[in-house]
Amino acid sequence: MSASGSKLTIFASIAANLGIAILKFIASFFTGSAAMLSEGIHSVIDTTNGLLLLLGIKRSKKGPDHLHPFGHGKEVYFWSFIVAIFIFALGGGMAMYEGIKHIIHPKGAPDHSNVIWSYGVLIGAMIFEGGSLWVAWKQFRKVYPTGFKSALEDSKDAATLAVIIENAAAMIGLVIALIGVTLTFVLDDAIYDAIASIAIGLLLTYVAYFMASETRHLLIGETVTDKDLKMIHDILDDYSEIEFFGNIRTMHLGPDEVMLGVEVNFKDNLTIAQVEPIVMDIKQRIVAKDEKFKHIYIESNSIQKSTFN
Repeated sequence: MSASGSKLTIFASIAANLGIAILKFIASFFTGSAAMLSEGIHSVIDTTNGLLLLLGIKRSKKGPDHLHPFGHGKEVYFWSFIVAIFIFALGGGMAMYEGIKHIIHPKGAPDHSNVIWSYGVLIGAMIFEGGSLWVAWKQFRKVYPTGFKSALEDSKDAATLAVIIENAAAMIGLVIALIGVTLTFVLDDAIYDAIASIAIGLLLTYVAYFMASETRHLLIGETVTDKDLKMIHDILDDYSEIEFFGNIRTMHLGPDEVMLGVEVNFKDNLTIAQVEPIVMDIKQRIVAKDEKFKHIYIESNSIQKSTFN
């Protein structure tokens, strides 16, 4: 996905989460709901995460320098990893803490006089979160029109993926909070509100683990998709001058930047003058198929030295 598409997705998420956070904290103040407070914290964390992702996108656009000859594309992966830590440490941890605290030190009978605040805010939040999720999903599907599972596996756009996962988790969290508020109201027992807060914390912890795992692979250096590898194979297979090739190595340096290295064994009777245009043609065809291949290195063997004799 382009940087502009990622930014649109993140800006929509920030705007939605900031407004929702304010409403949730107001509702929590009037109702004393632990689940509502946890959801407010969740929205603040999501807002902060959006700002961190924007920072990552901006820093990833810095060009190469003497310390970073391939540029700073992986900055977006680093900040996405920081986002995962934020969700776990602040979002999940604080939500579980609030829930456990309300179980150990209950405030007595729940106050239902302001329950309308909880329902109004939760329903409103669902509308805003749903809109933000729709924007993120629409941008994501432009690039990955296949099924969700394969798109999730193929995507290297950690920023947009983080927004989609966060918004989906937020929708689930809102449903959990709504169930907690309803059970507390119907059964007149605040323990259900506390349990809902703990459940939200567990949800955020799982989301943090999933995001950290995904971005970890990208930080270490993840390869391209099987479809991309097949494309490279098909192009190399077209050249009768190549006896065999192998050791194809690819690594994402950013969402839209890939390094490719391949060892090619040319026929023994070819000279450097004959091989050079073939190598250039291979590179041009690969880039024509997919522009994300910014760095292509072809190591050629079995070339005659006496080119200009």
